[in-house]
Amino acid sequence: MSRPGFENVFVLNTGRCGSTTLARACAHLTSHGAGHETRTHLTGPDRLAYPSPHIEADNRLSWFLGRLDETWGDRAAYVHLTRDPEAVARSFVARPNPGILRAYRTGILLGAGWKAPAPDPLVLARDYVDTVTANIRHFLRDKSRVMELRLETLEDDLPRFLDWIGATGDLAAARAEIAHRHNATPEA
Repeated sequence: MSRPGFENVFVLNTGRCGSTTLARACAHLTSHGAGHETRTHLTGPDRLAYPSPHIEADNRLSWFLGRLDETWGDRAAYVHLTRDPEAVARSFVARPNPGILRAYRTGILLGAGWKAPAPDPLVLARDYVDTVTANIRHFLRDKSRVMELRLETLEDDLPRFLDWIGATGDLAAARAEIAHRHNATPEA
């Protein structure tokens, strides 16, 4: 079982930074359940009613941080998973389905896609990455259980993360999973 206080682990991120890969690595654990965007279709209290102990990687949690704090607060551990911001922005722009970036452009920025001139997609993606990163950093400022992981060093950092949460299971398979690129943006 996980260490006391590590009831759940939330992997906060912008997207396009290895969250699918990390979730697949954590799926090899027996000490924790693990998932990637498992409750995105739910509303109200159900949206954040994760089983325990569980590791959840979901970039959309950055828009639920107030409710995440009310529901889990400092009982959970938090990982801020990052990647070079320019690489993240370029990955978003290169995606065939713009997904959350389209929602940011047309919903959060309220019509940025309809007014002339339309924003440059890379400028928009950079703004999204900066906004979500700032939201996450602000949320984490008063949390006592926080770890930062970077996609660029994830292979080396994974053992530290697994030890931090007291993980058990097939740790070799978890480490091997990191070597695969999951949900990678297709190369042009």
